[in-house]
Amino acid sequence: MATPLLLTLIGDDRPGLVAALSNVIAGHGGAWLESRLAHLAGKFAGIVLVSVDDAAAEGLIGALRDLDAAGLHVEAARGSAASTPGPSRLLTMSILGNDRPGIVRDVTDALTRLGVNIEEFESAIESAPFTGAPMFRASATLRAPEAVADQALRQPLERLAGEIMVDFQSK
Repeated sequence: MATPLLLTLIGDDRPGLVAALSNVIAGHGGAWLESRLAHLAGKFAGIVLVSVDDAAAEGLIGALRDLDAAGLHVEAARGSAASTPGPSRLLTMSILGNDRPGIVRDVTDALTRLGVNIEEFESAIESAPFTGAPMFRASATLRAPEAVADQALRQPLERLAGEIMVDFQSK
């Protein structure tokens, strides 16, 4: 039987980090299933989902710890069976607005109050055309209860700031 392992990793960015990680995974018969990897503030960070035979899981976990010597810190957590959500729908959300402290907290609090689960979230700060003012841009995949209409999602988010724009699309 296969064990799902969720790996989180961070290290000083340099060529060869992904190769070192993938060599360890493949060397223990693991399969690289899914990942999100990024260069942030001079570091290389990410999450990776792998699958490995139960008998090889402990050996893989130990070998991943050995990557610390190569400058890559990896933590492994055993996955569990996915829960079945109640009646829901999958949405994509895009946000663009003036950046300010606490904007992510305010957006996620508004979604939580509506019972919306964030399945993926990506954000960045970019310069506005002409003015160069910092703009917050985010995109997310959300699982919303079927009973919550798009307008019910949009209203609390648009109230967060006078110039925030929110767009939702069903997946």
